[in-house]
Amino acid sequence: MEMMKERFAKLLLGEDMSGGGKGVYSALALSNAVTNLAASIFGEKGKLEPLAPERKARWRKEMDWILSVTDHIVEFVPSKQTSKDGIDMEVMITKQRADLLTNIPGLRKLDTLLMDTLDNFGQEKEFWYVSKNDAEGMESSQREDKWWHPIVKVPENGLSEPQRRWLQNQKESVNQVLKAAMNINAEVLSEIAIPDSYIDSLPKNGRDSLGDSIYKSITVEYFDPIQFLSAMDFSTEHKVLDLKNRIEASIVIWKRKMVQKDGKPSWGTGVSVGKRELFEERAETVLLILKQHFPGLPQSSLDISKIQENRDVGLAILESYSRVLESLAYSVMSRIEDVLHADSLTRTSRMSNVDSSRTSAADGTDINFKVDNLCLERIGNLNGTIEIDD
Repeated sequence: MEMMKERFAKLLLGEDMSGGGKGVYSALALSNAVTNLAASIFGEKGKLEPLAPERKARWRKEMDWILSVTDHIVEFVPSKQTSKDGIDMEVMITKQRADLLTNIPGLRKLDTLLMDTLDNFGQEKEFWYVSKNDAEGMESSQREDKWWHPIVKVPENGLSEPQRRWLQNQKESVNQVLKAAMNINAEVLSEIAIPDSYIDSLPKNGRDSLGDSIYKSITVEYFDPIQFLSAMDFSTEHKVLDLKNRIEASIVIWKRKMVQKDGKPSWGTGVSVGKRELFEERAETVLLILKQHFPGLPQSSLDISKIQENRDVGLAILESYSRVLESLAYSVMSRIEDVLHADSLTRTSRMSNVDSSRTSAADGTDINFKVDNLCLERIGNLNGTIEIDD
């Protein structure tokens, strides 16, 4: 109880324990609390293993404390009641806000699924981990982009077929959790208003945001987002994030110009509304594919700006909870892929044909962009007649 009082005191003070009124917004304080709790509980998972009981208990207990705040975020809804004399009447009652009522149970379920998945590991006899020091002089199955993680080892003949199928099923299950968490997080972020500070930092037009080369690629008459992304340099995470930031900024610019009212737009009139709408749709599709292909990317400039300036406590909790679950799901899925990769290398090396197809995209070439049905539907609507009016 004393720990609970201390935690909520910090949140109420906006993390300013001096009491001097220099703390952050309550929404940001709660968001930071969820982020810091997840970091201390999960860290960066380097192995597939169950969470220690004391860590799991702490995660459950402290998340329950934070989520209890949402029980008091309510809205008025009409309700029919019958008075003592039998007269039906409509009165307003309080009910938990609709977005919280829908998403909190869903996030709790995703949380439970991830904990259950981790509990499934720990007793494996077909793969294990060795430290880098212990693996010196041995052939390594380590992927180049995971050099700091323990090295996965499998039997000389590779995993058995049942174990391989089981791992694939676990991976697919975690992937579904990842997609669900990403969808909730994206929906919540879309509900948070774009801060004025971010808008003030934008260049005057989409061309300046994207750069001439990318702008020309997006505004050609016939546009293929897969071909566009295949031509980009994704050799480092920084370059992927930079492209994401540029595209998000251009989307905001084009959307703002399309909704400007009568009178001269403050940023010029070089491109028609129809063209901006088409370009914005293309950029949205590229952004969606990027997010699906690189789920472990750090937050973009727009996301960070929204989180820091958001004052809605409910949205802050939904965003941070979905974000940490998304991060955990991605880490677990990546560790499963590490085991499958080690198995693939072991089996193919026995035939003196080492499979290098699983090498990370760290070299920035031959990235296979897979798209879901939503992306395919969007791609079909990306091309149309472009009238040149500038």
